[in-house]
Amino acid sequence: MGEQELVEIASALYRLPLEGFVAARTAAAKTAAADSGRDLAEAVRALPKPSAAAWAVNMLAVHRPESLRELAELGTAMRSAQEDLDAGALRTLSQERRQLLNRVMGTVREVAEQQGRKVSAAVASEVESTLRAATVDEGAAGAVRSGRLLRVLSADGVDRVDLRDAMAVPGATALPAGPPSDAGPGVEAAPPDRISATRSAEKPRLKAVGTKRPAPTPSSVERAASRLAEAEEAARSAAEEARDRAAEFEEAVQAMTRLGEEARSLRERLTKVDEEFELARKQRASAAARMQLAARAAEKEQRAEVLARERVLRLRNTPD
Repeated sequence: MGEQELVEIASALYRLPLEGFVAARTAAAKTAAADSGRDLAEAVRALPKPSAAAWAVNMLAVHRPESLRELAELGTAMRSAQEDLDAGALRTLSQERRQLLNRVMGTVREVAEQQGRKVSAAVASEVESTLRAATVDEGAAGAVRSGRLLRVLSADGVDRVDLRDAMAVPGATALPAGPPSDAGPGVEAAPPDRISATRSAEKPRLKAVGTKRPAPTPSSVERAASRLAEAEEAARSAAEEARDRAAEFEEAVQAMTRLGEEARSLRERLTKVDEEFELARKQRASAAARMQLAARAAEKEQRAEVLARERVLRLRNTPD
């Protein structure tokens, strides 16, 4: 199975309207099975449907990639300022990030509505969390710009974002192909040197005290490691619980389908039995009528026989 072929199919699927994803995935799997074989078809069928927030981010990556490029450049500048402990530049860039996020969220709503779906307040909050994470971690920025995002990302106050199961075909991070006309009105791509110029201009203003980050204490490292282990265990348990519930759901669906077929078969059988019963009822009524006629005829013939016998007896007893 060619990974590049899977990437192309996935990129095409994740740029479609959310409501049509499942049907399009099924059609793509059938085409892949016919053209490239079973392995690719199974890989296509395994592509998960994205969350509503991830879909909105994918629409941004496909139709307004310059917005994500701005966020990625700003994130690079912020990480550089943080490594240099440049407090002044970091404050300026943080303020710039708030302003940029506000603008990009407006673009997200616009693009989503153009694709036939409105962004709710809850989804908008998840989208903003994902875009903020893209400014914190370079890997998150790549996942967001891939156009194949599956779920919400969150930085959670750390400098690494958990990207497990966050992107379809994670080994390939190429940006989705999109025509230049995808860029909408009122959204201008930032010049590549704008953020770096801002950072370099702000650097001399104020430096944080010290030349390197203080080493974490052993106790803080142990606490963090313990929290990480607990979080990983909780995540594993939650994933297992989700798989178990999914299996139960599948069993329930199969049982419902089986019982539905049985009920349909029984209804058809009941209809047939009702028809046969009605026919038998009519036949019984007809037989009852014929039986009554036959009984009357038999009774009449019996009376005639009695009269004939009496006549014979009278004739025999009459003297000549």
